[in-house]
Amino acid sequence: MEDIAPLFHIKFFGYSIGIVESIFVQWCIIAIVAVLCLCFTRNLKIIPDKKQNIIEMIMDFINNLVKNNMGEEYMGFVPYIGTIVIFLSIANLTGLLGVTPPTVDYSVSLALALITFFVVQWFAIKKIGLGHYFKGYVEPYSFILPINLIERVMLPVSLSFRLFGNMTAGVVIIELAYKSLASLNGFAQVLLPIPLHFYFDLFDGLIQMVIFVMLTMVNIKVIAEH
Repeated sequence: MEDIAPLFHIKFFGYSIGIVESIFVQWCIIAIVAVLCLCFTRNLKIIPDKKQNIIEMIMDFINNLVKNNMGEEYMGFVPYIGTIVIFLSIANLTGLLGVTPPTVDYSVSLALALITFFVVQWFAIKKIGLGHYFKGYVEPYSFILPINLIERVMLPVSLSFRLFGNMTAGVVIIELAYKSLASLNGFAQVLLPIPLHFYFDLFDGLIQMVIFVMLTMVNIKVIAEH
């Protein structure tokens, strides 16, 4: 894979900030999702039309996902879980358009994992109180405090490396396939990589989204109820 180079620079208070491809792609995803939300949520009706049915199906899926895996009392996490589902689904599928998924940039995967980490800790403190939260680090025995600390710290590490590693592996394999087919005709380069795109961009991309979301929900629930 090539070194990451900025696509362009933005001047901010005298500083030149380089905007790499992963950041630009994320901006595009955010803009697209924002526009789609405005379009699909405008003029909602009691009797839904086809456009509204799509939104309601997505919302039912996310509501049931949270309800079945976390319980009724955690329905307040529907917006957060829904955001991760939509963002990661689109981000991981950009390879189908010939765009490198932004999650191949480790800083993006790490940022998503850190957000989940702070959400998990914040909700646990909010639900059980600061004292009980820190008490959980020395339960059932005080001498396992280092192990419990490592376990908590490893959450963003494991989440980010799992997402980054699997997405990067797919991109590298597809790039190697195209380079290997470079000596063949253009027809072969178009058809032969299709199964690879189907598996690594579509199937694996969605699987990594599901894993990230499931681990997020499990950790929110488990840490808050420890």
